[in-house]
Amino acid sequence: MIDNNYDREEAIRWRREAGDDPADQELAERVYTSRLIGRNPDLVMHGGGNTSVKVKRRDLYGDEQAVVHIKGSGWDLGAVEADGMPGVWLDPLLRQRQLNGLSDREMISAQRAALLDASAPNPSIETLLHAFLPHTYVDHTHATPFLVLANLPNAEEVCREIFGGRVGVVPYMMPGFALDKRAAEVFDENPDMEGLLLLNHGHVAFGDTAEQSYNRVVDQANEAAAYFGMTGTMSDTGHDRAADLSVLPVLRGVIAEQRSDPDVAMPVFDIRGGTAAHAVWARPDVEALAGKGVCSPDHVLHIKGRPLVLPRKVWEAGRDAIAGTVQAFEADYAAYFDRNAQQSDTPKSMVTPDPKHAWIEGIGIVGIGNDARSAAVAADLAEQNMAVRIAGEDAGGFRPIAEEDQFECEYWPVERAKLDRSATPVLQGRVVMVTGGAGAIGLATARAFAELGANCILVDLDEARLADAVGELGPWHTTHACDITAAGAAEGAMDHAVATFGGLDILVSNAGSATGGAMLELDDAAFRKAFELNFFAHKNFATSAAALMLRQQRPGQILFNISKQAINPGKNMGAYGMPKAATMFLMRQLALELGGDGIRVNGINADRIRSGLLTEDFIKERSAARGVSEADYMGGNLLKREVEARHVGEAFVALALSERTTGHVLTVDGGNTAAELR
Repeated sequence: MIDNNYDREEAIRWRREAGDDPADQELAERVYTSRLIGRNPDLVMHGGGNTSVKVKRRDLYGDEQAVVHIKGSGWDLGAVEADGMPGVWLDPLLRQRQLNGLSDREMISAQRAALLDASAPNPSIETLLHAFLPHTYVDHTHATPFLVLANLPNAEEVCREIFGGRVGVVPYMMPGFALDKRAAEVFDENPDMEGLLLLNHGHVAFGDTAEQSYNRVVDQANEAAAYFGMTGTMSDTGHDRAADLSVLPVLRGVIAEQRSDPDVAMPVFDIRGGTAAHAVWARPDVEALAGKGVCSPDHVLHIKGRPLVLPRKVWEAGRDAIAGTVQAFEADYAAYFDRNAQQSDTPKSMVTPDPKHAWIEGIGIVGIGNDARSAAVAADLAEQNMAVRIAGEDAGGFRPIAEEDQFECEYWPVERAKLDRSATPVLQGRVVMVTGGAGAIGLATARAFAELGANCILVDLDEARLADAVGELGPWHTTHACDITAAGAAEGAMDHAVATFGGLDILVSNAGSATGGAMLELDDAAFRKAFELNFFAHKNFATSAAALMLRQQRPGQILFNISKQAINPGKNMGAYGMPKAATMFLMRQLALELGGDGIRVNGINADRIRSGLLTEDFIKERSAARGVSEADYMGGNLLKREVEARHVGEAFVALALSERTTGHVLTVDGGNTAAELR
């Protein structure tokens, strides 16, 4: 059941902080309840849903006029702010109800012309639905139980059985003027109703106050859930870490290799292993259920109309069987496009035909995206669609919109423009693992990759430091705590990469620590410990990463933090320099052995960075011993400028972007003639 999270004291706080203007107070509470709705995946998901409030404001001439504030295009309801709910003068919108027809372009243009602030985002495409209903507050959601109801073959009959006359039924239409006008007509037939069921689409509730409208959203969704015996929530999912995930790197590579460009990024995965995701395989109608279509029209934009279905016997048969299934999926999608594009009034260009989510027996649901965020969106929507399909079939039949209607939504110019308008980050889709990720160089490196769109895995020993580090990176990155010198640590880290993102593209083998001491004074135990961290950990992570990349059969990269000590030994630093020299040879050896598989191997020789051995106390001590300032000590190079951790991170990225470079060591030391490679 869906929890009611409305807190009257919190609502009062929102209103109080908005100031003395009653309109601003109403808008503030509108933002508050919008967030309550947007943060509940059983009500809306990922940009879905929209909310509004009607208030009075004075125009340029001092006259008081009605205004509707509605969620703006591009805003997430769960994080919406007042600026994300643009105000639109209500009277021009109400006049549009007199029209017999209005194209999307005309409607959007008219709404922008009626904005209070010309620089505000576009109001929701469903603005007129909110405007035509007389209530102060209107909430449009896609609650899971309502999607079950909305896609039944006898939805209208069941709706009356559950709600009597409290919820009206609006026949399916594409979002836009016709739907908005028809919804208003249904309401006019019974002005005492408290909500609307939009067939094959969703649910609208309304009220005179924010609390009343929100309560109706939750209460009506729970009434529908009780009718269908739905007691769980969308958050009742978990990933089975014991599952065999070996198919995922293979599938990741197979999907990418369908494109003609050998350097195209592989997709990123989001794996869900909830109860329903496994239970569906016990059904006799798995294939039929998969081909039914989406439970709400806009979902097709993110997950296509059906999942890629991989029974265990297929993926256990190996790469060729998996590739055949993916190719068949893409051929089916191309045929679907051709069938429907021929009937379209305007020319259409096919999006890439690759799957956007998968049902994999033994694993669960896999969201497939261009990056971790889009993969999570796909996984969330896939979970909801599976839940709705199963519940709907068991309650009388899951009957979503017809194929031609689905195609119209998938290639709707209004929605395609939202998806296509953003530029693709240069490293989007690349999964990057950084060892020593909580340290200065490791975090700076991860930050440099993340800024270009990569999804990062920070590997380090201390969980608390890792939590702080990933907090700086922001969402869509992850951590893995381990002792990288322990037996099986590298394999465990690779398993984490597969379980989190589906595989790995780039390993930055960065972790290390300097052991000082004269050669004649260090015992074998100290040397062995130094080699474990500064050589064997690099070797184990590199070979494990390479094995994973070979399973993907796509280009990959291994980058080492080697150190100038490999070229220019320092006095009493043999226990550090010798394993680093061995690591440089390891880099060259791997470049030689892996080049034919498209795996590039390069390294960075950095010097005198504020991290590890070079603590603030060490810098102070060494600069004082040399009789120079700390700045002069840190700038003791040809450029006379300090080399910072970010410079090393940027150098790693530069190597990652050097598509035809392997076996190379890039020096980042400000200029040190004694450490030059040539």
